Amino acid sequence: MEKYDVLKLDNQLCFPLYAAGKEIVKKYVPVLDKLGLTYTQYLAMMVLWDGDGISVKELGSKLFLDSGTLTPLLKSMEKKGFVIRRRNEADERVVSIFLTDEGRNLREKALHVPETVGKCAKLTPDEAKQLYALLYKLLNNLSE
Repeated sequence: MEKYDVLKLDNQLCFPLYAAGKEIVKKYVPVLDKLGLTYTQYLAMMVLWDGDGISVKELGSKLFLDSGTLTPLLKSMEKKGFVIRRRNEADERVVSIFLTDEGRNLREKALHVPETVGKCAKLTPDEAKQLYALLYKLLNNLSE
C-alpha cells in the first residue's frame, strides 16, 4: 500500500455513505412532492406520527438536527397546516409540536412512500436488514 492510498476516494467509507444518502433522497423527492413535503419534513412527520406533542428539542435529538435547522422547517410545516407549535405554559423556553387534523390525515397518504422508494434500492429484505443494522451501529458509535 502506498503512502497516499489512504487519501483515495475509493478508500473512504464516508464517500459511498454520502453519495448513497444523496441518491436515495433524490428518489424521495417526486414521491414526497405529491404530499407537499420535503425529505426532512417527511422525517419530522414520521416522528410526530409516532408521538404527537413532543418538544422541538426531542424532535431534534431523534433526527440529529439542531434548532437552527428545525425552526425554519417547522415554520414551513406550520404554514402548510400540518403542525402547530405551542410554548409550554410551565416553561416558555420549551416549544412542543402538535399535528393538525391535516397532518394526521397525511399519514394515510404517506403509507406507500417506504415501499415506493424502497424498490429503488433493489436490495433483498436480508440485505436491507443488514444495511440498516450496520448504519445504526455506525450512527450510534459516532454519536457517543
